[in-house]
Order: sequence, then C-alpha cells, then structure tokens
Amino acid sequence: MSFEKAYEEYLKYASNQHKKQGFDTITKNFKLHILPYFNNKDITKLSKLDIIKWQNEILELNFSNNFNRNLYYEFSAFFRYCINCDYLSENIILQVPKFKKKIEIKEHQVYNIWQFRWFRFHLKNFVIKQYFNFMFFNGPRPSEAMALKFTELDGFKIHIRHSLQRKGKRELDTPKNQSSVRIIKISLLMRIRIWLLKRYYLKKYGNFSNDYFIFGGTKPLAPTTIDRYKKNACIKANLKPITQHEFRHSYATRMIHKKIPIDVVSKSMGHSTISMTVDVYLH
Repeated sequence: MSFEKAYEEYLKYASNQHKKQGFDTITKNFKLHILPYFNNKDITKLSKLDIIKWQNEILELNFSNNFNRNLYYEFSAFFRYCINCDYLSENIILQVPKFKKKIEIKEHQVYNIWQFRWFRFHLKNFVIKQYFNFMFFNGPRPSEAMALKFTELDGFKIHIRHSLQRKGKRELDTPKNQSSVRIIKISLLMRIRIWLLKRYYLKKYGNFSNDYFIFGGTKPLAPTTIDRYKKNACIKANLKPITQHEFRHSYATRMIHKKIPIDVVSKSMGHSTISMTVDVYLH
C-alpha cells in the first residue's frame, strides 16, 4: 500500500481521536515534515535506513528537542494504526533510536511581584487588568483563563474544565490533558475582583448571566486585544514585554521561591507529571 493512501485513511481515524487543535498540529507536521520524505513509497517496503535518513534530515533543520520528540511519537502513532489495519506487521520506527537530543538552554522571562504591580498600574482596561491578576496569582494557561465562565466559580474555587481554541471560531474545547481538569483555589482578593467584574457586566449590559465569560462578558477576550493592552502597559512602565504564557511562568517561579512543595505547584498548574514541572521551572 502507498504511504499516501495509508495516511489519508489515518487522517479519518485521527480526526476522531484528537482535539481539533491537536489534530491540526498532526496534519501540519505530516504535511511539512513527513509526507515529503515518504509520499511516493510503499509502506511495506520501508526500512530502518529510510527512517534514519529521515531523522538526519529533520535534525539538520535544528528544531527543538520537544518538537522532534512529538514528531517521533506522531509518526509512531501512524505506524500503530497501520499495524491495527494489518497493513504492517511491526512498528519499524520503534526499531530506530529516538532523535538525538541537543543541548538546549531554556530561559523564561518572568516578572517578580514588584514588576507585575508596576505593569498592572499601567493597564487601563479593567477587565484585562483582572485577567492578568488571575494569570499572575493563579497560573492557568491563557486558553483556560479565557474560557472561564461564572458557572465555573464555586465560592473560593474555580473549576478548570475547558480551554478556548486559539484559532478559527475559538470555540470551547477540552483542556490540554486529563490533569488539566482541576480546581484552583482563589484568594479573598481574587474573589472580590471577580465580584467586581460581575457588577461591571451588570452595569455594561443592563443584565447579568452566569453563562458570561469571567474575562470578557458575553464573549471571551481576544488574544490580540489582550496583547495590545499588554504591549502598551509594558511601554509605559518601561518593562521588557513577556508573553501571556510567561505570566504563568511567573506564577510558578514565585510559588517555588516561596517554598511551596513542587507537587502542589505541579497540581495547581495542571501538569501531567511532576517531572514536567521540575524540568521547566526548578532551575
């Protein structure tokens, strides 16, 4: 069977197994980094040498270790599908070592509490100011914060059950992984801020519904809008800009500096393993 035909069948299967965002990533990676190397080949005649040559060409593109690892697993999942369909008898990619890791120095830009307060002072939009308060003091992923509705609020707890798709219609989706479904405890001050948002929407719209987005009201905040206000505040505060996701990094760094146990930090951030938290933040 041709590689292309097997891949077309695999796409139909994969579309039902993955979230839209994950499926889009898989199709993009196959189109750019796998199909060009194997498109005209017979999958039953692929050899370990073919896989090694492919790996060598990918390594020359100097992608991150994380990207290469994901590419390896996505390719392996395709071979598993072919085995389940009896197109292949073995997963040949597992007979080849994974991509050789290169030395990477990962640095995350973060704000300390005083930098954050100075940044926040220059934010002129009330809703976006509360969005960044939540990001810095509670550490959700941006897509999780944007997806929050008042229905997820339970006293001093917020249930993380959804994320917001980054592109397209930006519909509600499931979180990144099973561990991402969690409960975040919020402070009295954060609870008051959310109550003030409720009053703000009541005044703005003349009514209020618990189905409103906590950060946005009738519709969620747009990432471009958030970034525009963030950029202006950084310029006025004379601070080096950090990404929305780096406010999450700021939360983790701050918690670790406060001697919060690493397993508690990991759970609050929705990481699938403690080792992920250690690898990214402990340095």
